[in-house]
Amino acid sequence: LPGFSANVVLEGACERVIVGNLYCDIPLGLYVIRGENVVLIGELDLEKEELPSHMTAVSAAEIKRAQKAEREATDLKGSMRKRMEFLDFD
Repeated sequence: LPGFSANVVLEGACERVIVGNLYCDIPLGLYVIRGENVVLIGELDLEKEELPSHMTAVSAAEIKRAQKAEREATDLKGSMRKRMEFLDFD
C-alpha cells in the first residue's frame, strides 16, 4: 500500500559488518524501527544462508580494527586528492 508504514520491533537483532573479505555479526538485541525508515523487510533463513567462500568470520574487536584501518585509508586518499588538486597540473 503506497504511503503505508508501521513500526517494526526486532527481537534478537544483529548487524553484519563487512570490511573487505572479513565479516562479523554483532548482536544488537531489541530494536524498534520507525515505519517511515523501513524501505525493505524480509526474513533471513539462516539454514539456507550462504556467504561467498572468500569471506572470513572475525571477532567484533577485529572488525572494528579493520573498519578503523579502512577509514584511515579513505581519509588519506581524500587528503592526497586535495593536495593533487591544489597543485593543478593543467
